[in-house]
Amino acid sequence: MGRYHRHGVESSATIAGHPLHHMLVVFPIAFLIGAFATDIAFRSTADTFWARASYWLLLSGVVTALVAALPGFVDFLSIDRVRNIWVSWTHMIANLVVVAIAAANLWLRWDDPAAGAQGWGLALSGLTTALLLFSGWLGGELAYRYGIGSIPDESPEVEQFHVEVDRRPTEATGTDRSTARRF
Repeated sequence: MGRYHRHGVESSATIAGHPLHHMLVVFPIAFLIGAFATDIAFRSTADTFWARASYWLLLSGVVTALVAALPGFVDFLSIDRVRNIWVSWTHMIANLVVVAIAAANLWLRWDDPAAGAQGWGLALSGLTTALLLFSGWLGGELAYRYGIGSIPDESPEVEQFHVEVDRRPTEATGTDRSTARRF
């Protein structure tokens, strides 16, 4: 079992206590992976609809990635613990590389989306998707293993959801008995 840090670190950029970066990253992820899928569809069908779809998905992915990066940078710059974790640095650098590759991919398609969706365009979309999977895993590590962007355990908001579970085996059956205090 891995090592988990019990105490969370609240995000600096939130709405009603919910971290903005966590809410916004789903858009560039969906758009950029969607661009790879539509590149594959274009390669399979030669229908220019898919090349145009890839172009717009790349454009949307780059724009929303820049928007999602802002609260991520706010947390990175304002919270010492975030800057002291190597995973944070790797996550940030990987995402900057993703945006740079996606922007280059978009530039390849600027004049002719169909021509840009072939060869290097498809390869760049695949590379973007692979890097997004890696960066997403790192983001998950930050959120779930290190508690970045979560409510600290000692806060009253967390205490209201505390549940105690008794998992000792029962004498009669020898099986677990999961009894919990209801909240």
